[in-house]
Amino acid sequence: MTDTPIPLATKPNTVYPWVMAIMAMLLLLVTNGLTTTGITAFDSSLLKEFGWSRGELKFRDLLTLVVAGLCAPFAGAMIDRFGVRRLMMLGLGIFAVLYFLYGQIQDKTHLYAIHFGFGIILVMAGINIAVILASQWFVKHRGTAVGLAVVGSSLGGIVLPPLIISLIGDYGWRNAFGIVAIIPVVFMLLTWWLVRTPAEKNTVPLGHGVPNKSAAAPSPNDLRYKEALKTRSFWALSFVAMATFYSVLAVVAHLILYVIPLGFDPKYALGLLFIPGLFSKFLFGFLADILPPKWVFRGNLFIMLIGMVLLVTFDKDLVKAAVVIIGFGWGGAYTLIQLQAINNFGLTDAGKILGTITMMDAIAGGLGIWLTGVLFDKFGNYHVAFYILCTLVAAAFLMSFFVKREIKEISDAPQAAG
Repeated sequence: MTDTPIPLATKPNTVYPWVMAIMAMLLLLVTNGLTTTGITAFDSSLLKEFGWSRGELKFRDLLTLVVAGLCAPFAGAMIDRFGVRRLMMLGLGIFAVLYFLYGQIQDKTHLYAIHFGFGIILVMAGINIAVILASQWFVKHRGTAVGLAVVGSSLGGIVLPPLIISLIGDYGWRNAFGIVAIIPVVFMLLTWWLVRTPAEKNTVPLGHGVPNKSAAAPSPNDLRYKEALKTRSFWALSFVAMATFYSVLAVVAHLILYVIPLGFDPKYALGLLFIPGLFSKFLFGFLADILPPKWVFRGNLFIMLIGMVLLVTFDKDLVKAAVVIIGFGWGGAYTLIQLQAINNFGLTDAGKILGTITMMDAIAGGLGIWLTGVLFDKFGNYHVAFYILCTLVAAAFLMSFFVKREIKEISDAPQAAG
């Protein structure tokens, strides 16, 4: 004898949404971690093996992020057609193959071809997929969930470089690539087993039907993609994303090479940046659920600016403090950029809106990594490059005051007209 089915809207699952948020976190640990943070652990070995300049090496990252950026606007259409789970599995499978092939490269052509593929992987199994995977399971606590999800990129910067450096020491850099390629295979199997939508689990998002001022819910008042493009908020948020991505990815990509001459252990250099970022992503995501998200957003950018100011003193004793503060500010800003996009414009066209912002910030991030290397080759130090980073973060902080919640204005309009 079977129980009478409970109406869908009255039986939310309180556990599975958090499982999906953790899966989104692990996805970013694997994909972002192995393409933008963990990969830097191989830099010294590649420079020594092939004799490339830093500009030549870092052009790979520009290529990855430009490809990811140009493909990002199609993420929404891909999700609609294939679903998050299928995209994740396909992306992770291809990623494992590319990482294995990385250990076989013989010249820059091979290097750039693999990083071209990495760009496509970041669209199929990167930040947009992770944010949407987490967001579709939450109305209430969405800020906390997105904060938990994007913690994954920080975890990648903490866990992967020490692991990879140890593997290189024990097995050589080529074999290390092959060993690390096992990681996306394992997560692909985990995705097949666990990832589902609320409808597939016969449930509703956590907080469905509960008013929540700090989180967007699917609504007829959501801005459609073309409407969002016409708002000042969209372009201000896009500039903030571009300026901060340019700056922080430049720091991430060059930090190990920067600190080696200063006598710091490169194995733990990225930990100085990502451990504070890990805590701040979750902390400020939580704060955005209980405080006005716009003020949390601006506060993160101001903290990041303080760190950049300390960095451009080029004082060896202040470098560690600067990196920690940058990481703490960036972690929250990274979370709030994603959350602002969803809360300010809604979920209806979130894939396209986030995809377009990602296109611009990915290209900017790639330029930051590459141009910082080019400027080092030209001047023999990072002074000019880091002054540019500080200026961009200051501009991003100012532009954050032009980002506002557009949904509220539209939903209020009929009342005003009446």
